[in-house]
Amino acid sequence: MTDRSASSKRSSAEAGETPPDEEVRAGVRPWHHMPDGTFRNPKGCASRGQGRMKHAGPFFLEMLKMGARKVDVPEGHVVPRAEAVRDLVAHEKGSDDFLTWLGHASFLIRIGGLTVLTDPYLTTFAGPAGLGPRRYVKSGVPISALPKIDLLVVSHNHYDHLDERALARLPGKDRMTVVVPLRLGRFFRERGFPNVIELDWHERHEIRGVSVTALPVVHWSRRSGFDTNRTLWAGFALRSDTHHLFFGGDSGYGPIFSEIGEAYGPFDTALLGIGAYEPRAMMKASHATPEEAVQMGRDLKAKRIVGMHWGTVLLTVEPPFEPPERFRKAADEQGYGPEDSWIMRIGETRPLSGAWPSNA
Repeated sequence: MTDRSASSKRSSAEAGETPPDEEVRAGVRPWHHMPDGTFRNPKGCASRGQGRMKHAGPFFLEMLKMGARKVDVPEGHVVPRAEAVRDLVAHEKGSDDFLTWLGHASFLIRIGGLTVLTDPYLTTFAGPAGLGPRRYVKSGVPISALPKIDLLVVSHNHYDHLDERALARLPGKDRMTVVVPLRLGRFFRERGFPNVIELDWHERHEIRGVSVTALPVVHWSRRSGFDTNRTLWAGFALRSDTHHLFFGGDSGYGPIFSEIGEAYGPFDTALLGIGAYEPRAMMKASHATPEEAVQMGRDLKAKRIVGMHWGTVLLTVEPPFEPPERFRKAADEQGYGPEDSWIMRIGETRPLSGAWPSNA
């Protein structure tokens, strides 16, 4: 049996597009599948090679200096852990959909009765064996206090999204379903997760009435020095009878978002990266600016946008608490009110039904 469930299918096939399996049978390779077995970004989107090498040396020297830098965390950025756990438990006892930000791109989401965990970077280092950038704030909720996870969704294999130490500590591996992009399934099976679904872009899997569709985003993959773009990267649409949510994973901006909005929108909520964007020549094919993230929301036809991928770990050189200021300003300029453009505190839980009063 392949990683792809028999119930998985492409949502776009319902709109008359040709599923990738049929394209392959017809001798047509999908655009993002390269002849050497690697993957690339959607048509019209930036590639990492554009302007990268010119800025790489100064960038890495600056990041080496930043590795020892102490970050002044503003008061109120993090919910005290006891309060965060108490609030999460209270929402968990109810029946409504909710969203808890654990930091960076890691969320707990309840949608359609399922508890979903995204991109679980929950321990200290974004790198192997205690190396790499170090979190300057802890995960919003300790792993020991997480509820039972029904669905684990991982967007790609970078260390700040795929935390092997956190995976080892997650309970209930035998009962949760894991949904990942192509060729990332083996990583999870080897670590004790038996129920793994691999999806190509536009493929869909359904679990207990909630559909999960892998969608194109603008990024790349690498776990070591020798596997660049050997596994796919993706965003995901989660749809229940009452809510439609877009999880952006990790992405730069590109025309693909208006295409997704036309094909799959509107979305009730879009979780979008707003940090790790400088220097632009290096980061434009990997991470959006806050202004671009708001434009993504408009392109996706999202009613509510939530800023993520900031305020947790130093990955790039912009001031660490600049992203939310720029995000709020851009959201206001593009017609999102404060109740529909969320900057959350790490550890905070908000209901997804109804309106949140403000970011004040």
